[in-house]
Amino acid sequence: MSYCFSRKVEMSWDDAIAAVTEALAKEGFGIVSEINVTDTLRKKLGVEFRPYKILGACNPQFAQRAIEAEANIGVMMPCNVVVQDFGSYVQVAAINPMVAMQSVGNADLEEFASAITARLQRVVESLP
Repeated sequence: MSYCFSRKVEMSWDDAIAAVTEALAKEGFGIVSEINVTDTLRKKLGVEFRPYKILGACNPQFAQRAIEAEANIGVMMPCNVVVQDFGSYVQVAAINPMVAMQSVGNADLEEFASAITARLQRVVESLP
Protein backbone atom coordinates (compact mmCIF):
# COMPACT_ATOMS: atom_id res chain seq x y z
CA MET A 1 0.00 0.00 0.00
CA SER A 2 1.49 3.34 -1.07
CA TYR A 3 1.82 6.29 1.29
CA CYS A 4 0.04 8.56 -1.22
CA PHE A 5 -2.36 8.73 -4.13
CA SER A 6 -1.16 10.70 -7.13
CA ARG A 7 -2.29 11.74 -10.55
CA LYS A 8 -0.95 13.71 -13.47
CA VAL A 9 -3.47 16.37 -14.44
CA GLU A 10 -4.00 18.04 -17.78
CA MET A 11 -4.27 21.64 -16.62
CA SER A 12 -2.17 24.63 -15.69
CA TRP A 13 -0.60 25.07 -12.26
CA ASP A 14 -3.16 27.70 -11.18
CA ASP A 15 -6.07 25.66 -12.51
CA ALA A 16 -4.78 22.58 -10.69
CA ILE A 17 -4.62 24.45 -7.36
CA ALA A 18 -8.18 25.71 -7.90
CA ALA A 19 -9.47 22.27 -8.96
CA VAL A 20 -7.89 20.54 -5.97
CA THR A 21 -9.29 23.13 -3.57
CA GLU A 22 -12.75 22.74 -5.07
CA ALA A 23 -12.60 18.93 -5.04
CA LEU A 24 -11.49 18.97 -1.40
CA ALA A 25 -14.39 21.27 -0.48
CA LYS A 26 -16.85 18.86 -2.13
CA GLU A 27 -15.52 16.14 0.19
CA GLY A 28 -15.84 18.33 3.31
CA PHE A 29 -12.26 19.59 3.55
CA GLY A 30 -11.04 23.12 3.99
CA ILE A 31 -7.50 24.34 3.44
CA VAL A 32 -6.07 25.27 6.85
CA SER A 33 -2.47 25.79 5.74
CA GLU A 34 -0.57 26.40 2.56
CA ILE A 35 3.18 26.04 2.19
CA ASN A 36 4.79 27.42 -0.94
CA VAL A 37 7.91 25.25 -1.00
CA THR A 38 9.25 27.08 -4.06
CA ASP A 39 9.22 30.46 -2.28
CA THR A 40 10.61 29.00 0.95
CA LEU A 41 13.58 27.37 -0.80
CA ARG A 42 14.26 30.57 -2.71
CA LYS A 43 14.13 32.78 0.40
CA LYS A 44 15.93 30.47 2.82
CA LEU A 45 18.44 28.72 0.59
CA GLY A 46 18.66 30.80 -2.57
CA VAL A 47 17.59 27.72 -4.53
CA GLU A 48 15.32 27.80 -7.57
CA PHE A 49 12.85 24.92 -7.50
CA ARG A 50 9.83 23.92 -9.56
CA PRO A 51 6.40 25.16 -8.45
CA TYR A 52 5.60 23.01 -5.43
CA LYS A 53 2.84 23.73 -2.94
CA ILE A 54 1.62 21.76 0.08
CA LEU A 55 -2.04 22.26 0.91
CA GLY A 56 -2.99 21.30 4.46
CA ALA A 57 -6.53 19.95 4.18
CA CYS A 58 -8.79 19.40 7.17
CA ASN A 59 -12.23 17.89 7.61
CA PRO A 60 -13.24 19.35 11.00
CA GLN A 61 -15.77 16.65 11.92
CA PHE A 62 -13.27 13.84 11.38
CA ALA A 63 -10.46 15.85 12.98
CA GLN A 64 -12.46 16.30 16.18
CA ARG A 65 -13.36 12.62 16.36
CA ALA A 66 -9.76 11.57 15.71
CA ILE A 67 -8.41 13.88 18.44
CA GLU A 68 -10.96 12.49 20.87
CA ALA A 69 -9.82 8.94 20.02
CA GLU A 70 -6.10 9.75 20.16
CA ALA A 71 -5.03 12.91 22.01
CA ASN A 72 -1.72 13.41 20.18
CA ILE A 73 -2.98 12.60 16.67
CA GLY A 74 -2.64 16.28 15.80
CA VAL A 75 1.04 15.66 15.04
CA MET A 76 -0.17 13.78 11.94
CA MET A 77 -2.71 16.37 10.85
CA PRO A 78 -3.73 17.99 8.54
CA CYS A 79 -4.07 15.76 5.49
CA ASN A 80 -1.44 17.09 3.11
CA VAL A 81 -2.01 17.41 -0.60
CA VAL A 82 0.94 18.31 -2.84
CA VAL A 83 0.61 20.10 -6.16
CA GLN A 84 3.81 20.29 -8.20
CA ASP A 85 4.65 21.38 -11.71
CA PHE A 86 7.14 19.19 -13.54
CA GLY A 87 7.05 21.41 -16.63
CA SER A 88 5.44 18.96 -19.01
CA TYR A 89 2.68 18.12 -16.52
CA VAL A 90 1.26 18.97 -13.10
CA GLN A 91 0.98 16.26 -10.47
CA VAL A 92 -1.37 16.13 -7.50
CA ALA A 93 -0.60 13.78 -4.61
CA ALA A 94 -2.52 13.23 -1.37
CA ILE A 95 -1.49 11.36 1.74
CA ASN A 96 -2.94 7.89 2.31
CA PRO A 97 -4.27 8.15 5.88
CA MET A 98 -4.57 4.37 6.22
CA VAL A 99 -0.80 4.04 5.90
CA ALA A 100 -0.14 6.98 8.22
CA MET A 101 -2.52 5.76 10.93
CA GLN A 102 -1.08 2.22 11.00
CA SER A 103 1.96 3.57 12.82
CA VAL A 104 -0.24 4.91 15.64
CA GLY A 105 -1.55 1.49 16.64
CA ASN A 106 -4.99 2.69 17.77
CA ALA A 107 -7.79 0.54 16.31
CA ASP A 108 -10.30 3.31 17.08
CA LEU A 109 -8.68 5.38 14.31
CA GLU A 110 -9.27 2.79 11.58
CA GLU A 111 -12.82 3.98 10.87
CA PHE A 112 -11.68 7.59 10.51
CA ALA A 113 -8.66 6.68 8.44
CA SER A 114 -10.76 4.56 6.11
CA ALA A 115 -13.35 7.30 5.59
CA ILE A 116 -10.72 10.01 5.01
CA THR A 117 -8.77 7.73 2.67
CA ALA A 118 -11.88 7.18 0.54
CA ARG A 119 -12.54 10.92 0.39
CA LEU A 120 -8.98 11.80 -0.58
CA GLN A 121 -8.95 9.07 -3.23
CA ARG A 122 -12.13 10.58 -4.70
CA VAL A 123 -10.51 14.01 -4.70
CA VAL A 124 -7.48 12.82 -6.66
CA GLU A 125 -9.51 10.61 -9.00
CA SER A 126 -12.00 13.42 -9.76
CA LEU A 127 -9.34 15.66 -11.29
CA PRO A 128 -9.24 15.82 -15.09
